[in-house]
Amino acid sequence: MDTATHRLVNAPTLAQRAHNIRRHALRMGEVQGQGYIAQALDISDVLATAYFHAMRYRPEDPNWEERDRFLLSNGHYAIALYAALIEAGIVPEAELETYGSDDSRLPMSGMASYTPGMEMSGGSLGLGLSIAVGMGLGLKRKNSTSRVYTLFSDGELDEGSVWEAISSASHYKLDNLIAIVDVNNQQADGPSTQVMGFEPLVDRLQAFGWFVQRVNGNDLDAVVAAFDAAKTHEAPRPRMIVADTLMGKGVRFLEQREKNHFIRVEPHEWQLAIAALDAGRP
Repeated sequence: MDTATHRLVNAPTLAQRAHNIRRHALRMGEVQGQGYIAQALDISDVLATAYFHAMRYRPEDPNWEERDRFLLSNGHYAIALYAALIEAGIVPEAELETYGSDDSRLPMSGMASYTPGMEMSGGSLGLGLSIAVGMGLGLKRKNSTSRVYTLFSDGELDEGSVWEAISSASHYKLDNLIAIVDVNNQQADGPSTQVMGFEPLVDRLQAFGWFVQRVNGNDLDAVVAAFDAAKTHEAPRPRMIVADTLMGKGVRFLEQREKNHFIRVEPHEWQLAIAALDAGRP
């Protein structure tokens, strides 16, 4: 069973998948009463496209050698990736009730040794793209047709290791590498563009030799088109999707919070958030 499985007649649409990913994340957030839920809501459209349109994998065999790899550099987004893994059938839905608990396979920061489908342990930021470069090189040397996808945050653009990886990927012509940077313009110390300016980002990435697209990361049609173009681009160079997203997407009162990098949601608000999300469901 591979990607084709997800395109069966009567399968949920991508919009429904994105909604379900958001809902799984909110349910996990309710278990702990806190978390990086705004990021999970903003990146769900990208994850739905990756797992139900672009990637090749087998839910029943997460270590299948011919799978595409998805690396979560921003390990604090783990709740978002868990939600996608649950929706993909790699992790049972019942396990979301254990999120962040002792002995859970779903710790609050991503751990490859704990969670099926988690390709790298995340915590320290700025490492995912470097690991993806090494993994892409390894797959090339094995003559594998698998791709490496990696998601990282705009705050990680502060890290020198990210720019070293950007340079290395171009040098090695890694056309099997598709990176997505989530530009939500928030990090722990304030707006990302004020902490360490990175614009004009597209021009800078192109100067390093990448094929770059910038899209509204909450517009599913645009995200699908960007993934398709990244996969079919013919030049031997790495591909970057710059996804501009809205923190808390889908839940209006979370979208409007001034600071929502890490938010503590009041106990009664979780069900309000789920109801608000369901009210706007596709």
